[in-house]
Amino acid sequence: MSYRLGVTSYPLGAALLVVVATMLAIAPGRILGAEGECVLIEDFSTAKVGEFPADWKVRKDEGKQVYAVREENGRRFLRAQSRGLGIQAARQREWDLNAYPVLAWSWRPVEFPTGSDERESATNDSVLAVYMLVPHSKIRGPKAVKYVWSDRVPVGTRLASNTGLTQARVLRNGADTKGQWIEERVNVRDDFLTFFETTDVPRPAGIAVLTDSDDTGSSATGDYADFRACRV
Repeated sequence: MSYRLGVTSYPLGAALLVVVATMLAIAPGRILGAEGECVLIEDFSTAKVGEFPADWKVRKDEGKQVYAVREENGRRFLRAQSRGLGIQAARQREWDLNAYPVLAWSWRPVEFPTGSDERESATNDSVLAVYMLVPHSKIRGPKAVKYVWSDRVPVGTRLASNTGLTQARVLRNGADTKGQWIEERVNVRDDFLTFFETTDVPRPAGIAVLTDSDDTGSSATGDYADFRACRV
């Protein structure tokens, strides 16, 4: 397996999205209705503060040590604190990607993994990463579009992993806004069609997040909030 930048391949050290293959086999997802400018995917408003959110899944039980709901100034969010671990957390949720092609969320970097660089297997850790997941194969796992907040990889850099099933783009980099909430809006439908070179619009199965520090053997902390699917 590899991460690919342009035509150059790099070995992949981080865990992939096998959590999703298990998650999709558990129960069918609820399709979000077409009402309003945005439809809610997750805002953690019904989750218990201090606990791993009940509607989320992790590939390994250790992942529940990484992710917990927090509350600050009346806002609930998912806090990720990784100490030498690289485990995704995923939320099953379907929606109409043609009606709501924009994925929106807020995130906040708190502690970047030391020496991280997603282009190299030995340093392939990220303070924050968000995925849109699309069913593909029970054996190979889903297809995914991944958005990364990197410490040093240039914004706009394209990466690929899992024999091309995960296509990533660096959305932000650097620690200039460390500790600040940033809201993102990306046309994930158009990115999926471009990255996978297809005209077939898929039905998403859900989202996932990853804050990891296993390859650098360090620690990383970041926050996620207010996931929505929106119209253009």
